[in-house]
Order: sequence, then C-alpha cells, then structure tokens
Amino acid sequence: MTAVVYPFPIARRLAFITKQVAHASLMNADAGVRYVQHQLDIQAEAMRRRGIDEDLVQRELRCMASAIRAAFAQRTARPGGKP
Repeated sequence: MTAVVYPFPIARRLAFITKQVAHASLMNADAGVRYVQHQLDIQAEAMRRRGIDEDLVQRELRCMASAIRAAFAQRTARPGGKP
C-alpha cells in the first residue's frame, strides 16, 4: 500500500495564505511582492529540509503563489479592501 503525503495541509495553507495577503496588502506593490517571495522561499526550504521531492516542492510553491494572488485580488476587489 502506498500513500501520498501532502507537505502543506490545506488547513495550514489557508492560514498561511490569509496571513501573507494581510501583510503584503499593507506594503507598497514592490515590497509586497518581495515579502511574498521571501515567505515562499522559507516554505520551500522547510519542505526541502523535510526531504520532500523537488518536483512536489515546486508544485506546492506554484499552488501557494497562485492562491496568494487570487486571495489578494479578491481582497482588493471588494469594498474596504486595501489596494
């Protein structure tokens, strides 16, 4: 029997995404991009230290980056969202 281990559980991902969007939205655009990239780099290194295959690390990073972009777009599109 084989099992698939997901390195970044969805419940933790939602909290991570929400936190990063909240912080990045308080910064100017360039600083926000750098901040998010730094956070993604930290997550990648943590996954690599745990021995997660590089292909899976890259897939997770793409998914996280996409989720952050979507959450940020949603946040800025609604009334009261900070551009």
